[in-house]
Amino acid sequence: MALRRSLIAAAALAVAGAFAPFATQAQMVLKAVDTHPAGYPTVAAVEMMGKKLETATNGRIKLQMFPGAVLGQEKEAVEQTQLGAVQIARISLGVIGPVVPEVNVFNMPFVFRDISHMRKVIDGAVGDELLAKVTASPAKLVALGWMDGGSRSLYTKKPVRKPDDLKGQKIRMMGNPLFVDTMNAMGGNGISMAYGEVFSALQTGVIDGAENNPPSMFTSNHFSAGAKYYTQTHHLIIPEILVMSKVTWDKLSKEDQALVKKLGREAQMDQRVLWDKSVEEYTGKLKAAGVEFIPIDNKPFFDATAPVRAKYGAQYADLLAKIEAVK
Repeated sequence: MALRRSLIAAAALAVAGAFAPFATQAQMVLKAVDTHPAGYPTVAAVEMMGKKLETATNGRIKLQMFPGAVLGQEKEAVEQTQLGAVQIARISLGVIGPVVPEVNVFNMPFVFRDISHMRKVIDGAVGDELLAKVTASPAKLVALGWMDGGSRSLYTKKPVRKPDDLKGQKIRMMGNPLFVDTMNAMGGNGISMAYGEVFSALQTGVIDGAENNPPSMFTSNHFSAGAKYYTQTHHLIIPEILVMSKVTWDKLSKEDQALVKKLGREAQMDQRVLWDKSVEEYTGKLKAAGVEFIPIDNKPFFDATAPVRAKYGAQYADLLAKIEAVK
């Protein structure tokens, strides 16, 4: 009898072992990456997406976040996502532009009237059209949604209220000819420089200012290097994008694909709420540190950058018309 019970137990274990791989296969852990640090709005929004995904699938699909570029900078993040080694990534449009040139339309100065206009564009038909182009491209990425990257304004050592005030001022810009041309058109002298060099360049007078959003200005400590005036030009409002590896996407059922797509859209909205709170918080901190926020009439800067939009935007004429038509 004891022998018979042992044989039955052994058989049961063998059967359980036979089915174990299938049980394991049913589990999926999605690795998500972001170059922003833990707690940053994009990171927190994707983590919220992961919790919703785990709840909706009863733990069958989970998400593990790797913030702060621990798995590499954006170039590496995209490459790993394309290979399927990473499943989800929040990336800037700069790394997508070479494959899907149409997204570069968002890089142009004053392409959006304001942040509200930008959000209406990415939430609507134009945003959906560009997400579809990314997904249909050879990039091996599935576009899940947009992320708010904030608006970029000037911060300088001297107050700026009109283009003439920028004359002779050296302003750090991101390393793209379009952005350098934008600053030159706005009246300043655009200087291409790595972000990590800005603090010392401000301190030593190599540059007279830079441009970014309030959270970045505060966390990089640029206000303590002499940049005490924040002129609200909002000259660049560039959204970011949330993508999934097509390798992983193709392994999902139609139902899981629809769920991930739905939660990607929700992450877009969740991140926006977190971003607005972040801007409010860091604007308050900058003001407390003595930074003067200068509201201005943007029209002179908009008019001055018309040649830049004409030079870089000719190939996106249809898209520009659609963006302008969004009310």
